[in-house]
Amino acid sequence: MATDRTTARTTVDGATDSDLFLRDFRSLSRIGETPGGGVDRQAATTADAQSRAWFTALLSQYGFAVEVDAIGNVFGLLEWNPGAPYVLVGSHLDSQPLAGKFDGAYGVAAALHAGRRLASDHAPGHPPKYNLAVVDWFNEEGSRFAPSMMGSSVYTGKMTASDALATRDPDGVTVAQALTAIGHTGTGSGPVPAACAEIHIEQGRSLEDSGTTIGLVHSCWAAEKFTVTVHGEQAHTGSTVIADRRDAVLGASRLVVLLRELADRHPAGVLHTSVGQFTVLPNSPVVVARRVDLTMDLRSADEEVLAEAKQLLENGIKLIEDEVDVRIEVRGAHAWGVRPYPAAGVDLARECADGLGFTSRPVHTLAGHDSINMNDVVPTVMLFVPSVEGVSHNEGEYTSDADLCAGVDVLTEVVRRLCEGALDDTR
Repeated sequence: MATDRTTARTTVDGATDSDLFLRDFRSLSRIGETPGGGVDRQAATTADAQSRAWFTALLSQYGFAVEVDAIGNVFGLLEWNPGAPYVLVGSHLDSQPLAGKFDGAYGVAAALHAGRRLASDHAPGHPPKYNLAVVDWFNEEGSRFAPSMMGSSVYTGKMTASDALATRDPDGVTVAQALTAIGHTGTGSGPVPAACAEIHIEQGRSLEDSGTTIGLVHSCWAAEKFTVTVHGEQAHTGSTVIADRRDAVLGASRLVVLLRELADRHPAGVLHTSVGQFTVLPNSPVVVARRVDLTMDLRSADEEVLAEAKQLLENGIKLIEDEVDVRIEVRGAHAWGVRPYPAAGVDLARECADGLGFTSRPVHTLAGHDSINMNDVVPTVMLFVPSVEGVSHNEGEYTSDADLCAGVDVLTEVVRRLCEGALDDTR
């Protein structure tokens, strides 16, 4: 882990760069704050709008021009070299319900301050090769509007803006309506990218367990996500004979167990599975449910393991349908394969960490991030800082100030080199 040393450079008001970062990050952390010490800033809610206002205000204060695109991605632009493409750096401000303060938001605040430092260091008459864009990607979490990573999917052409804008939340509100309600519909198309960087909390415990400050993400796990509807038949919980019941909740519960059994077939860390977001109809205490909507998630670093798990899942679903007398409808929702990040980018990040005196090690990302989409279109660097006890998507999520500040220091140097064209040979 990083020590308590901070960036030594002092700004005009007597605060260090790290002091300014921590001040701004703590002000962000108060937006949408929950009684449990976390935040709740789901995409295009009032709290998300407030965090976007925080972001755009600081962008303007620190000298960035602001652009919002059709899906609500917010870009802060520093044009040093007119007509040149941009290095994109950022993450997301939206959160899960009752979530932690660090997931995504740290990456946006870190990107903002990396950009602020680079802008203040810029020597007129000697522009970098590429311009700089700091970004808040819309709806990375996917908790209100599915799928996740929506803003970067539209930006990279994996999803059309029209399809994304037509997506509805559980209450029937479309993305277009929600963005209009918070005043964040845009007309821009976003900058032309040359490279990308993202920093994030690890959301696991490998860095903490190994005493390492900076994670160098070299690859992502493959993932398959599904939306599922279990169809049963509504009945009375007291009078309906057990043998006559077609209980959708029972079928959904069997799915939960099946997914866990698939994971347990392998050594720890080979296959991760989960089931979540249950919606039960009619959800009455005295009614056998007619329908349950849920999501399923399978992830692995081994695509053959994932393919085998999908086949076993399909076989298991047929058994559940026969044994519980329900019908299970499965629809693919979101998927990506194992994707390495450029080795030259990993080496670049290692050099930056070494030069600043911070320990680093290669790591996978098990979670999805916007950088996974960007990695398909431009050379991309992904960095992690430690998560205490690996806690994430939880109000107890925590990363120390020292590790947060170390990450900003490394990110700043990585972005500086990307703007100079350090990864041009990988394009």
